[in-house]
Amino acid sequence: MTYPGRHDDSPTILMNDFHFERPTGQVVMRPKWRHLLFLHWPLSPETVQKMLPDGLEIDTFEGRAYIGLVPFTMSEVRPHFVPDLGKAGHFFENFPELNVRTYVRRNGVRGVWFFSLDAASSLAVVAARLWFGLPYFKARMRLQARGDERRFWSRRLWPRSPSAMCSARYRVGGAGAAAQNASLEQFLVERYVLFSRKNGQLFRGRVHHAPYEIQSVELHSLRETCLAAAGFERPHQAPHAIYSRGVDVEVWKLETC
Repeated sequence: MTYPGRHDDSPTILMNDFHFERPTGQVVMRPKWRHLLFLHWPLSPETVQKMLPDGLEIDTFEGRAYIGLVPFTMSEVRPHFVPDLGKAGHFFENFPELNVRTYVRRNGVRGVWFFSLDAASSLAVVAARLWFGLPYFKARMRLQARGDERRFWSRRLWPRSPSAMCSARYRVGGAGAAAQNASLEQFLVERYVLFSRKNGQLFRGRVHHAPYEIQSVELHSLRETCLAAAGFERPHQAPHAIYSRGVDVEVWKLETC
């Protein structure tokens, strides 16, 4: 099916609610997303909607909007025009990343809106700001994995304002499995479109990967100021927490929407 309200010159996106068919066209990146911790808190839709640009509508689950804090590792990140030289060598980056996000719709298409993205790679920060119009920040970061134990730490460096930090310690448990249809977990993680804004224009970026296999998480400690830096007061309740070992991703170039 095509999404409602599409213009005649818009590319067709086929979808089954949260699952998109693989798009056609040129892939610009093939990163691997690893060690993803998904932390989410419910908020009123009105609270989040006022923080969104015109043209985006907050997406809700059972009447609630969600704000997410997602630390993970980006692996084998390189532009499509840089060749993989196989045994002769590789050029790519591996680095931790952390994003503050919510979930939105535009013309019936579900996607992600990022309030901030912190990354340990200066090159990735500069490139993402220039090419994708995303609010990336350079940060000092580390993610340690030992057995089922994970420790994540991040402190924003530049641009300096607003400052933000995050420290989390957690244990992964259970076997991985895809989220059940119509579940909160599916709503939170199965997103195949991101939206960004450059020079007042909204853009859409498409990604494709296998469904996440998610696991339970025991969150031992969390200190963070990233949500406050994005303009949100974090709810006092414990977050909804799940984990995924990761997915291999294809990324397409931005399109106007």
